[in-house]
Amino acid sequence: SVEETEQLVELYKLLTSKEFRARMEGVMLLLNHCKSSPQVISNNIVQIFDVFILRLQDCNKKVNQQALETLALMIPMLRGALHPVLFSLVSAVTENLNSKHLGIYAA
Repeated sequence: SVEETEQLVELYKLLTSKEFRARMEGVMLLLNHCKSSPQVISNNIVQIFDVFILRLQDCNKKVNQQALETLALMIPMLRGALHPVLFSLVSAVTENLNSKHLGIYAA
């Protein structure tokens, strides 16, 4: 629908912003969409997670940590829909295990 398309455009815009606060807002918006309309996220999982995975490797530690913590909350909501992006997700999360930042490592 037009409303779903507008939601996704806004989500992409925030997740790819040059401003770290906007990227953090995008991560939270994705979580809200997972709660309110998981089917829309599931139907567009590859396109959304192509951008979200970049936040799991964000150069800003606050964005990176928030994305990791948010991912942990999204996994039970999206379950089987994550199969097409699972390999990329595991790779991105695994890279964070070497982080010297305690918040990122813990997340």
